[in-house]
Amino acid sequence: MKGFVDKDACIGCGLCAAVCPEVFEMDDEGKAQAVENELDDNLVESAKEAEEQCPVSAITVE
Repeated sequence: MKGFVDKDACIGCGLCAAVCPEVFEMDDEGKAQAVENELDDNLVESAKEAEEQCPVSAITVE
């Protein structure tokens, strides 16, 4: 599984990075970005939580 961020939808609230900092971080433009590599099994649950909590549904974990 991987995490993805729709940069056009992202409002830069930082919630995903707060919920799952191992997968999501804020870039220089104040938007979220996801790590490039496959998620370890122990990170999938917190990445999914970040996806569910995103206020603009910019996060996808698949």
